[in-house]
Amino acid sequence: MMLRTAATAATAAAAVSLALALAACSGTTKDSVGKDSVKSGATAKADPDAPLKKGLKLAFLPKQINNPYEKIVDDAGIAAALEYGGTGKEVGPSDAGASSQVSYINTLIQQRQDAILVAANDPNAVCGPLKQAMKKGIKVVAYDSDTAKDCRQLFINQASSEQIGRSLVQHLGEQIGHKGKIAILSATQNATNQNTWIGFMQDELKLPKYKDMKLVKVAYGDDADQKSFQQTQGLMQAYPDLKGIISPTTVGIAAAARYLSDSSYKGKVVLNGLGTPNQMRKYVKDGTVGQFSLWNPEELGHLGSYAAAALASGQITGAQGEKFKAGRLGEYTVGKDGEVILGEPTVFDRRNIDKFDF
Repeated sequence: MMLRTAATAATAAAAVSLALALAACSGTTKDSVGKDSVKSGATAKADPDAPLKKGLKLAFLPKQINNPYEKIVDDAGIAAALEYGGTGKEVGPSDAGASSQVSYINTLIQQRQDAILVAANDPNAVCGPLKQAMKKGIKVVAYDSDTAKDCRQLFINQASSEQIGRSLVQHLGEQIGHKGKIAILSATQNATNQNTWIGFMQDELKLPKYKDMKLVKVAYGDDADQKSFQQTQGLMQAYPDLKGIISPTTVGIAAAARYLSDSSYKGKVVLNGLGTPNQMRKYVKDGTVGQFSLWNPEELGHLGSYAAAALASGQITGAQGEKFKAGRLGEYTVGKDGEVILGEPTVFDRRNIDKFDF
């Protein structure tokens, strides 16, 4: 069952559901793009029959270079590049600061990469250099965490943002009987994906069935393990009667689980959010965590890589309705505002967690 559009998502692989895609821009070289053609998809014409170019150079710029989740995404994207005769590399800062990615983008422009794939720490801080990259004919694909729409040609979204935000509240609500105080442990205050998901969480909480649930705090661990651990500790000290925590970040949920597993709150405070099976397995098995969600990050990287290649080869321009093939994941369709959705999140618990290895 697979409907891949910007508004809906479906399962792409046998074990894990998701698929995301990128759209591309064609008909120009890095040096022939005019000053007014920043978003080249606006004027270029797609050639869906064009072959993927050989020797394409792709660069993945994650939020931070030591993020284990984004390492999985980027490694998969680099491996995918080899499949179609290209090369890929990962570069990036060690911190998730709003402007920490800017110098890396400038360097990638100087290196004349064919495509830059960026998971933005801030939707606007990276816009200046990304627009410069597009002016020079370099294709820009956002993945995982979007930039402002005019700063890239495509956004590879891991799942519907609304679905992610609402489902996390729905799952937690069921676990705590729709009663009690809850908190959110996020990444950075400016992270596009986190803030979008939190917005839908807050909207979901306005529904009548959550009238006895109260969001008391949104804490920020900055996608740093120790700070996320300390933020969890601070939440429990400030709200000892807290019933649940949602952490929509792989770094945050693992740090929160580590704190709760060695505290008197183990088994009393419900922790839900987004994490990888390998980092969360022990916490599921020791009873600290009942369930959590995520998509397949390897598929996210694979999709992003093929989308960038399709864009750089002129198969797509980023216009809504364009289609391209993402290797073993099959065909994807570009949605509104250049968004390509990988698919629906998988819920992991004690029953299925050992079936996954990432």
